[in-house]
Amino acid sequence: MNWEQLLSLKRFGDTNKRIRKEQDEMRLGFEVDYDRIIFSSEFRSLQDKTQVIPLSQTDFVHTRLTHSLEVSVVGRSLGRLVGKKILEKHPHLQNVHGYQATDFGAIVAAAALAHDIGNPPFGHSGEKAIGEFFKTGEGRTYKTQLSDKEYQDLCDFEGNANGFKILTESRAGRIGGLRLSYATLGAFTKYPKESLPKKPTKHIADKKYGFFQSEKEAFVDVANDLGLLKRSESHISFSRHPLTFLVEAADDICYTIIDFEDGINLGLIQEEFALEYLINLVRDRIKTKNYYALTSMQDRLSYLRALAIGTLIDEAADIFMKNEDAILNGDFDCALLDKSKYEAQIKDIIKISIENIYQSAEVIDKEVAGYGVINTLLTTYTKAVNNAFEGTASNYDKLILKSLPKTLDVESSSLYKRLSSVCFYVSLLSDSKAILEYKKINGYNF
Repeated sequence: MNWEQLLSLKRFGDTNKRIRKEQDEMRLGFEVDYDRIIFSSEFRSLQDKTQVIPLSQTDFVHTRLTHSLEVSVVGRSLGRLVGKKILEKHPHLQNVHGYQATDFGAIVAAAALAHDIGNPPFGHSGEKAIGEFFKTGEGRTYKTQLSDKEYQDLCDFEGNANGFKILTESRAGRIGGLRLSYATLGAFTKYPKESLPKKPTKHIADKKYGFFQSEKEAFVDVANDLGLLKRSESHISFSRHPLTFLVEAADDICYTIIDFEDGINLGLIQEEFALEYLINLVRDRIKTKNYYALTSMQDRLSYLRALAIGTLIDEAADIFMKNEDAILNGDFDCALLDKSKYEAQIKDIIKISIENIYQSAEVIDKEVAGYGVINTLLTTYTKAVNNAFEGTASNYDKLILKSLPKTLDVESSSLYKRLSSVCFYVSLLSDSKAILEYKKINGYNF
């Protein structure tokens, strides 16, 4: 892979190549990507979607929106740092083509901003709840009417693939979705493969999948334009865009440090115990005099958090540059921080987060409730949509259909498209809206 091609400014529908030197420096194409994402309704809904503690009313706890903004900030810094080093190593990118270090930062920031845009309500349990509906719930009856890959899309419903759909799906008045640059779409796609076969190798690009069957042509167009390397002849699979590793690292940094911080603020992790873990991570950088001058737990935690994030940004950038050739050749097969000298400290923090936060009673209880909400919505909506298509809709089905948005593809002759459309609608619901719809279906809103 080569950087000039990987930094493509092309957008859906373009017939001519966009030249970096011809860009308006006051409104660079990669920065337009960021603006389009942040003003989208799908991004705004993240303010009411679970990050760690589902449905928490506590001010301290991050939502998907605040998490995405923080990942974007970290990603921008990481992208600029790496971009500066890449331009020093490959000066023709700047001297001949006009690329700047800020371009790398803008691409990573935009992709990082959107990295959770496809997540359904109730966090990762929402993804699992949609999948379980088709694997073991009423949705399993559709298996024989779908191709293996279509059915797998639904059984392993994937927020990353759903995000690619949001960013690229055409509909009336919005051809090409948000029409982001191909560089940003490439950096966004963590798992550039289709849903089958599952995990054909241990390479990180094969861990999950990154697009539904409905968007495979759009993805292949992006991958070919960027010059991503094909990894298989038997199924659609490509090597990652190199900047995807930076988006992933920014996310890893934030959820490792900031989810841990949420746990401390909520009292799920003891302060003294937790601060010791963070100190172990930043021991080489901490200024003891400054630290002990801080009198509140909040200030001490903020100081250590800032140091930890800065430390891991520098570490991730160094690992990327040391492995740039392998990354460009598609041979680098793990996350950047898996190669970190701080791996042991990171694992310690994640371990205590799993035990005290992710598996806390509050999280588990509300994830269980989320399963019930999503199962009810999918059962009700898929029945109404398919009964209507088959001409057997009851009066109740017709009322349900009237309550659904006009954008829902309920008349397609493709069962896969009808089911996907329902899943897409449910995935876009915020936590509160999903609960409201559940209550309405069950007659609780009177």
